Amino acid sequence: MLRFGTRTVEEPMPLACICDRCGKSITPDDFIEWEEKQLIRFTGGYGSVFGDEAQVECDLCQSCVEALIGAFCRRVTHVAPEDTRRADGRS
Repeated sequence: MLRFGTRTVEEPMPLACICDRCGKSITPDDFIEWEEKQLIRFTGGYGSVFGDEAQVECDLCQSCVEALIGAFCRRVTHVAPEDTRRADGRS
């Protein structure tokens, strides 16, 4: 027979995210800002301006994302698959 009890396990949790551009501190208590922050993470490829196989990371608040790429972004409306049929009924 198994007997069960409980135990408290401590695990790391983020307390804040600091924007790498403006230095703004975003905490989970600020729900909207926390949900809208962006983490950019990628590995530079061969000949990359960041360096071959360089690990690149950047944390940005939503205001900095908008300031940096807003002018180049497309704001798209997603179309349901059933709305993409052609007028003649074919896909």
